[in-house]
Amino acid sequence: MDRVATARAYYRALDEHDYDLLSDVLAPDFVHDRPDRTIEGRERFVRFMREERPQTDTSHPIATIYTGASTVAVEGRLLNSDGAEITQFVDVFAFEDGVIGRIRTHTPEP
Repeated sequence: MDRVATARAYYRALDEHDYDLLSDVLAPDFVHDRPDRTIEGRERFVRFMREERPQTDTSHPIATIYTGASTVAVEGRLLNSDGAEITQFVDVFAFEDGVIGRIRTHTPEP
């Protein structure tokens, strides 16, 4: 799977609650840097998404994907179950051996 397809698979896994796929696209030492927290480790991140995230019935429509030499940046929106926008985001993906090693999430200031 190429980097863009892997990034798309990441959002599909979140939106469809496919935690096996989510685990498959993340490196064991995966790190997610978010404005509100940093989550370290694939297993910890998958557990957070499955059991602890504040809203599980969300979707991540993608507006634009930018590719660089070693990264992919995805611009999109996080929507709740009614389709209302929770926030906009830009996720910057770094890859290791064909899977996601790190995501840095950027959101607008409140």
